[in-house]
Amino acid sequence: MLKGKPIWGLGAVALCLTACGTSEPATTGQTTDEGGPVVDCADSQPTDHSATSLAWHIDPLPGPPLLYTAAPDAPQLENAGVWQAPPILISGASAYRCGEFLYQDWLFDDRGAAGVLDPNDPHDATSYLFSNKAGTLTYPTAEDYANNAADLVEFRVKPLSDRTAFRLTLNTLLDPSRVAMTIALGGSEAPVDWPYSAGVVSPARWFLSVKGTDVELLDAANDMTPIAGPAVTIDMVRRQYTIDVPHTAWNPGTGSVRMAAGVGVWDAEAGTYAQPGAIANASAPGGGATLSPALFNVAFRAQEPTPDFGAFMGRTIADAAVLDKTQAHWWRERAQADALQSGDISAFFANVDFDKLQRGESDESAVPTSGHLNRIYASRFAYGQGLDYENCGGISATRPCQGGMRGQLLPYAIYVPQQAPPADGYGLTVFPHALSANYNQYSGSRHSEQLGERGTGSIVITGSGRGPDGFYYDAAQADIFEVWADAARHYPLDPDRVTMTGISMGGIGSFRTATHYPDLFGRIMPVVAAAGGSEDALASLRNVPVMMWTCALDELQQLPITEEIVGALHGLNYRLDSYLFTTWDHLTPSTNDFYAPGAEFLLDDTVDRNPAHITYVFRPGETNADYGLVADKAYWLSGLELSDASTGIGTIDAVSEGLGLADPEPLPVAESVGVLDGGNHEPAPYVRRALDWVEPATQPAADRLHITASNIARVIVHPERAGLSCGAEIVIDSDVETVVVVDGC
Repeated sequence: MLKGKPIWGLGAVALCLTACGTSEPATTGQTTDEGGPVVDCADSQPTDHSATSLAWHIDPLPGPPLLYTAAPDAPQLENAGVWQAPPILISGASAYRCGEFLYQDWLFDDRGAAGVLDPNDPHDATSYLFSNKAGTLTYPTAEDYANNAADLVEFRVKPLSDRTAFRLTLNTLLDPSRVAMTIALGGSEAPVDWPYSAGVVSPARWFLSVKGTDVELLDAANDMTPIAGPAVTIDMVRRQYTIDVPHTAWNPGTGSVRMAAGVGVWDAEAGTYAQPGAIANASAPGGGATLSPALFNVAFRAQEPTPDFGAFMGRTIADAAVLDKTQAHWWRERAQADALQSGDISAFFANVDFDKLQRGESDESAVPTSGHLNRIYASRFAYGQGLDYENCGGISATRPCQGGMRGQLLPYAIYVPQQAPPADGYGLTVFPHALSANYNQYSGSRHSEQLGERGTGSIVITGSGRGPDGFYYDAAQADIFEVWADAARHYPLDPDRVTMTGISMGGIGSFRTATHYPDLFGRIMPVVAAAGGSEDALASLRNVPVMMWTCALDELQQLPITEEIVGALHGLNYRLDSYLFTTWDHLTPSTNDFYAPGAEFLLDDTVDRNPAHITYVFRPGETNADYGLVADKAYWLSGLELSDASTGIGTIDAVSEGLGLADPEPLPVAESVGVLDGGNHEPAPYVRRALDWVEPATQPAADRLHITASNIARVIVHPERAGLSCGAEIVIDSDVETVVVVDGC
């Protein structure tokens, strides 16, 4: 059973803060919108590719159960009342769907203006060394703010027969009295001050604001005169604000209306947005400069910059960390922070075409379909709301680790190739982030592009890991597979073409994940990474070729550590292509941002589904069934059980003669030297050591299976995949009594 805080734990109760009137039924498919035009939503429903993008054709299914679970219900992504359009789920995008205009914001981008850092800022005080924020605002310290109270997820607008409906969805909503939001409607010759001491200006003719639990429409052209009529309903489960503005108060007609929107926290006593000070307290934000704007998050930002790796070249780790604070593109809020610092947010707006909305016209032209994207997915797990910077951080964190991102909605970065998918779908490259980084570590990089555009194209995914330092155990490992499953729903993938790579902690995650689930991957490529506790399990990589990039001057994954892994794989006579860069330190591969040899190595990405020889190290304590992470099988072996669970480890080696293949002969290690050129740094000399195999020789097939086991009490063999019959001879050499079950016999 998959565990976690129940998604519906808050209770499905909407909080009506004005007279709700007659409730409108939830809408699906074709509706009439209260006398408006009939809108058919069929064309707006996304295609689900998961039936062919995952390895459903393999029995037993490779990988953990979590990879194959259906998408969970997600209240924040649900529609009720008049709303019916499916969400975009690509940050920075906008679209016309089902008679609605939608804008999808970035997650965890609620950082405010670039001001003066709060000395108690929990983000800066924890392990986000290489994922600094640009904005410096910190939330009030009371628990109801949860370090995330003004994080906009989505904005919608929809014309109805007698009114206009707006909907804003938040990432976190614990106490509506703490939150405020303003929508600027229409334009003006000069920028206008936003009301309630928001501290920003933009063109506007009217301001529609929710202040805690009240709503107000102000006429900006007439001394901010209030206009009666608007009503707001707050759905605490969906974390959605629905604002109805009757045409008697404001009528957009069929024209195009300029709109801007921002969210902050509310000071009910002052009747204004809460004003940032130098240091946050229970009710006031920190991290502000003199006259710092009070907004934390602004909508309609399609052009947030991605990281610039060239700026880091030649830097030490300490210098790079300082520069990272200056660049700070990781949370996709650099442009927002700079605009808020200036106080002028005129650049962030949308022109909403009400004629197009009235006609129910679809328009997806502002939804990117390729390149570097941020997607939003709904996890099966939720542990609360907001950000908990102290939850399970650090290398020696206590397991199980839930991570700092507490809620159900999570972001991930994805690179979608510019080329069209081949007939069998794109390949997939799983690319977890490094320690102290976040999911945008590779956004905008040549690294993602070289991996994504290789051959016929590969989707490249980098999840959040729910924080900077989960080391891909528990919730952080679950994030890998939930992101994979989400990508498989939205893009056509070839499940037989999968690789994994990563830098530092991401490389450790590659070793950890591939040794648990070797039958998922064609190849792996850890960079400046040791095995991170998976050294005893390297034998599981018999059928997964490895490329390693290591650095002689590495300060963190020091050369003796990485050389131990190289020696272990050579000792196993496994396929390994090792590059030792003699002049590089730990950061140089990232800042050089050029991986052509790695992309070439990963071109051969096809998974060996039915190898004749399997070696698998079974470590049930390393995974967590509560997260749907069960690693008790490999290829045509499944259902492994330990004889003595207290040892935590067992090994099985199985050779089938039924497939008619001899073990391949290893070639001698081929040593060479070379220079890598083409990146941000000077050409880099390396020593290359490559161990490869001769193609396995064929031999007469026999109905015979050889098993050598240690501490294995039980295993299931799937005979068809192993080329065996129910009557196959089974030769067992085990240190304990081992029960072998032949499936289906």
